[in-house]
Amino acid sequence: MVTTTAAYYFGPGAGASPAASEKKTATAAPAAACTADADHPKRELRGVWIATTQNIDWPSKAGLSADRQKAEYVKILDSAARRNLNAVFVQVRPASDALYKSSLEPWSQYLTGTAGKDPGWDPLPFLIDEAHKRGMEFHAWFNPYRASYGASTAELPAGHPAREHPDWTIKYGGRLYYNPGLPAVRDHVTKVITDVVDRYDVDGVHFDDYFYPYPVAGAKFDDSAAFRKYGKGAKLAEWRRGNVNTLVAEVDKAVHRAKGHVKFGISPFGIWRNKSNDPTGSSTSGMSAYDSIYADAREWIKSGTVDYVLPQLYWPRGHKLADYTTLARWWSGEVKGTDVQLYIGHGLYRVGSTDDKTWTKPGELSGQVGVNRSGKQIDGSVYFSAKQLLTNPLKAMDRVAKAHYSRPALQPLNKSLGGQAPPAPAGAKASGARLSWTPSAGARAYAVYQVPKSGKDCHTTDARNLVAVVSDPLYAVRSAGTYLVTSLDRLHHESKAVKVKVDAV
Repeated sequence: MVTTTAAYYFGPGAGASPAASEKKTATAAPAAACTADADHPKRELRGVWIATTQNIDWPSKAGLSADRQKAEYVKILDSAARRNLNAVFVQVRPASDALYKSSLEPWSQYLTGTAGKDPGWDPLPFLIDEAHKRGMEFHAWFNPYRASYGASTAELPAGHPAREHPDWTIKYGGRLYYNPGLPAVRDHVTKVITDVVDRYDVDGVHFDDYFYPYPVAGAKFDDSAAFRKYGKGAKLAEWRRGNVNTLVAEVDKAVHRAKGHVKFGISPFGIWRNKSNDPTGSSTSGMSAYDSIYADAREWIKSGTVDYVLPQLYWPRGHKLADYTTLARWWSGEVKGTDVQLYIGHGLYRVGSTDDKTWTKPGELSGQVGVNRSGKQIDGSVYFSAKQLLTNPLKAMDRVAKAHYSRPALQPLNKSLGGQAPPAPAGAKASGARLSWTPSAGARAYAVYQVPKSGKDCHTTDARNLVAVVSDPLYAVRSAGTYLVTSLDRLHHESKAVKVKVDAV
């Protein structure tokens, strides 16, 4: 994830039985036609990146107790839940290390302060469960090619893949990278990811913008030997892009072979190519991911090797070199007519910075979400990063939540991932302010709607009456009235609704 000021400007260097509840429970009547309320979309991904590398977001520093680490994570999730966010993207592999128990790579130094040291617990089940408890998707975020923040394999812990296979690595800019041109590297990365998908209940696998390293002035990424061996007559740039495309396709296939419902997506640098590079590029003047880091997001979209793209549009509206609105519309055009979903990455970490006066305006982020909502292709937003979600600079996230996230939202559906609506909740009843029902087979969560006093039921159209998405088959209401409850599978296919009347609270 790009976090430095230089990177901002285009990258570094540039229940009850049915009989008991019969009187208060009935299948809801078909909803009358409703005009969709654009301010309350039925489905929208709303996420936050939680970076672990260099302890950016979590844990706040290395060496904390397990209880302290858990408390910090819960605080982030509670902050997200208060704003009706519904997804977290948690960095589980910053640099060929693991924030989970792995036989393939060593424990991350960001847990204990010492690379390879066992923290005494496996954080990943806890991280996933706490997200699911709050109705949030959990996307496991991997960096595919970064091997070490240092340049020496000898300093890596015993058993580290780069130490065991120094021939896989290239020193560049004071760091170690795995060589994307080597089949053995692609096999290892795919194996690491498949291992996580197999063993943990993740909802997604996520890559950020780091592929071939961002350019470092005066440095050469020396992959000439691999190019000679595997280049097969291609130009160097084409070969490098092909290496990345091959890894993406292999990971996509492996993830869906392991678990068909798991989403695979990538968060590329916000500019694919400029019009000056390619007439079909964006009307921008920044670093080209296609040319500089060999990331061809257009190819991933066209070939369907990703389920979503999440470009990092960390510039404000009106930026002279990379206008937010221009880029949002360009990316919308790229996914139109495909099965690939589009989310936008927002630079929450930029809010309040004075090097661009637009970021001193508290409403800039909210305005960007407004741009997203004005088109049909953008299915949600993700914010970088969790630290600023907590500090809430200029109260910008409060503005976003008030203007756009006053109601929860279901996850956007991706038909290519399968799934089906579970049975409608059975045995729904009210006891005082408490709604309860029997768990539905195949349900990951439940949606609760409050029908307005007018009786107009628009729950199939938008989220204006959606009050909660809960993981357990119960909900405490705040006021008397008529409620609808639906079942959701893990991909948020939604069942028909059952109606429950609450007489008094």
